[in-house]
Amino acid sequence: MVNKNIKLVLAGLLLAFAVYQFIEGFIGNGIMWVLLAGLVVLLYFKNEMIVLAFLRLRKEDFVGTKKWLDKIKNPEAALVKKQQGYYWYLHGLMMSQENLTKAEKYLKRAVKLGLSMKHDLAMAKLNLAGIALSKRRKREAQLLLKEAKKLDKHNMLANQIRMMKQQMKKI
Repeated sequence: MVNKNIKLVLAGLLLAFAVYQFIEGFIGNGIMWVLLAGLVVLLYFKNEMIVLAFLRLRKEDFVGTKKWLDKIKNPEAALVKKQQGYYWYLHGLMMSQENLTKAEKYLKRAVKLGLSMKHDLAMAKLNLAGIALSKRRKREAQLLLKEAKKLDKHNMLANQIRMMKQQMKKI
């Protein structure tokens, strides 16, 4: 994994070389270098390790997801703030299978750092509500569930929210 600052320097160098290619009259080469610089800038905002971890998580391969996340040694230095949020979000989702206390800590950290997509934030709050409910903190679970419902604009989590409300009535 390449440091985020090195990615910006590399993108600048590639762009400078593209300008040089345009000046020399090699338009095709210049376009290629501009596209390559654009790819490096894209990887600045979308970390490649997190993207690969998401792909593993979609296949429900928690071992593979953990492997890709472990390649990020120092998330505070290597990742942008939103990427750090997704890093902890993925850790929280994986830990929710094993240790609820750690999962809660990771998911709260992810919510605090921020997630760029509303449905990811809704999913994080829904998981936090489930953890709070399992720890018999009904009031906190209700607030988190309300926030999750508000964030879920396309009703992707409607069934899970409904099931969680039914479980809350039993407590």
